[in-house]
This record gives sequence, C-alpha cells and structure tokens, in this order.
Amino acid sequence: MLALKRWLLMWPLFFVICLSLGYSALQRYDPRTAAGMTDTYKYYAIVTGQNTTGFREIFRCRLLVPYVARPFYWVARAYSDTWKAGFFGLLMANALFCATTACLVFSIGNRLIGDAGTALAGATLYLLNFNISNLQLAGLIDSGEACFLAALIWSLVAGKWYLLPLWALLGALAKETFVPFSIVFAVTWWVTERRQNGLKPAERSWAELKWIVALAVVGLTTVTIVRSLIVTQLTLPWSIAAEARAPVNFFASLWRCVSERSFWYVFGWLIPLGIWRLRYFPTPWLAASVTTSILALLLGAYIDAGGTVGRPEFDITGALLSLSVAMFIARNREHTGKNSAVQELVK
Repeated sequence: MLALKRWLLMWPLFFVICLSLGYSALQRYDPRTAAGMTDTYKYYAIVTGQNTTGFREIFRCRLLVPYVARPFYWVARAYSDTWKAGFFGLLMANALFCATTACLVFSIGNRLIGDAGTALAGATLYLLNFNISNLQLAGLIDSGEACFLAALIWSLVAGKWYLLPLWALLGALAKETFVPFSIVFAVTWWVTERRQNGLKPAERSWAELKWIVALAVVGLTTVTIVRSLIVTQLTLPWSIAAEARAPVNFFASLWRCVSERSFWYVFGWLIPLGIWRLRYFPTPWLAASVTTSILALLLGAYIDAGGTVGRPEFDITGALLSLSVAMFIARNREHTGKNSAVQELVK
C-alpha cells in the first residue's frame, strides 16, 4: 500500500517535470530542423497521419510512442493554435513513458538501497540527464524502449519473471532493438545468478529460463508481424539487421561511436560519478548491463551510429548509473551494507 501511495504521488510530479523539460520543442525551436534530430520528422509524420511510404521501414515499425501520441495530437490540433500539435502529442507520450521510468528507477533503488531519499535522488538524476530533455522529450521515441528496459530490470530485481513476455511485447512495439537488448540482458542475469553458489533451487532457476524463452519468442514474433504487415510481405527479424548495416570500416565506426561529443553529453558526468558505488548493486545487474552495453556498442558500430549510440546505452545503463551517482552523493555505504535485499542479491 505504501509503494502504491508513493507511485500515486511521484508519477504526476515526474510527469509535470517531464512536460517542463520538453516544452521548448513546442514553441522555442523545431526539432525536425535541428542537427542530429532529423528522425523526429519521421515520427512527427506518423503521429500526424502524413504519408510515410518514403520512409525506411525501420522507422515506420516503431509504433508505440507515435500511436500513444496521436490522441494528444488530435486534442492539440482542435484546441490550440500556438503549439505544434504533433510535437505536443509526442511530448505527452514521451512524458508518460519517462515519468513511468523514473518511478521504476525509484522503486528499484528503494528496494535495493533501502532509503527512499537516495532512490528519489537517483530517479531525479535520471530525468536530469542530457538524454531526457534533449532527445527523449524532443520528439524521438527512445522513451518507450527505456521504459520497458527499466520494467524488465524491476521484474528481475523483484523476482517477477512472469512479466517478461509482457515487456517483450510492448518493448518490441516501441523499438526493434529492445528485443536483442532484453534477451541478452535477461540471459546474462540468469546465468550470473546460477553461477552464484546456492542462490536458488534448480527448479526455480529453470522456471525462470522458460520466461526468458517466452520473452524471446514474443519479442521476435512481434517484430516479425509488425514488419511484415507494414511491408506487406514476410520479413524475418535478422533481415532488419542486414538492411541496417553501414558499408564502412567497422573499427573506424566503433571509434566514432565513443569519440563523438554527443555520446559524452550523455555520459560525461554519469560514468565518472557513477562507477564508485556500482559494487553495492546486484552482480547480475552489473553483468547484464555490461554485456548488453557491449552489444549496443557493437550494433552502433555495425550501423555507423556515431555518437547517437549514447541513446541506447543510456536506456540500458541509465537507471543503474543514476542510482549509483545518488549513492555516491549520499555516501550511503553503511546503510546499504545493512540492507537485506542487497545482501540477498549480491552474496
């Protein structure tokens, strides 16, 4: 009951904060013409119902955020002459997902750290990251992927593995990259837990593996169905990866991913401050974050994503690093060492 009351209090607060952070896209500038934000033109067109047949299918298949945005777009178009109606819809939809992610970050932090103040600081730091105001709330759709990756982490921390197929369905509708990220994350978490001696009975561990298989099946099936319906022919998930490959030198592309300043806008303070308290978090979470981050970096090099690889990297590691920074600021080592939930997961 206390957890529900906190959600009912914090979610509207986080939602209003997100609206404030993203307001500038409504009147102050047009993200469609801003450097590095050209993808917003495509999502804007989906929200407003414009002809999108000339867009690459990979953008047309990211349905969740634009379709959540549509009702808000209709309202703004009917009742407001000053706001860009399409971006108002995208801001409302992204704010919904970002506020939910912040609540999940708080819930995870409170469960593991055992201190609501530190957990709240972590959720606030998450929302204050460059990635939120300048990317997720500025007309892009990464907020959906970030939200369901946070939901995945919350389910794994809380032991609610049966929710994984639900997150797979919603995450795949948000962005196709959620599927490989979530599979690698969940598998790494499961393997790491099994390697910890005496952590769980074998029967329970194998039951969790079944939910990971269900996550993979649901995610891949969802991507296949959506893609096939949009292109009007059967399209398998691995064909998406083949189409996205950039004809460039892989290692040169890899260097661009980590050397461009847009990557460090996201992680410039988050990594240096966040690494100091990572050892107090569950080992499975750390291992899963590392392997999935490596996958995101390799995929970024594969498609020559440049500094924009910081967006999926933040979706994967943003919750962990934000909570770690909050612990670093609060110097909460003694309290965390006494917390039973952390002891159970880290031992």
